[in-house]
Amino acid sequence: MSITAKSTHVSIPTSNDVPELLDVAAAAHLLGTPPRFVRRLIAERRIRFYKLGRYVRIDRTDVEAFIAASRVEAALVRRRSRRV
Repeated sequence: MSITAKSTHVSIPTSNDVPELLDVAAAAHLLGTPPRFVRRLIAERRIRFYKLGRYVRIDRTDVEAFIAASRVEAALVRRRSRRV
């Protein structure tokens, strides 16, 4: 009786396919805020996140998208002309 090994092809995802996941502390550092703020964003579902068992991870691109969406444009200031 001969035993043949069945080979399986496992494709390893490239770095472009796998998101760069940050923990709460790293996301807070990227935002320049305390970790509590990031936890509040997660609790209020204001930022996308991954729940891996008991661990919470946030994709770096989602943090960058949150920063971009929070941008406030400068107001156009009109100067008054002085009447004499």
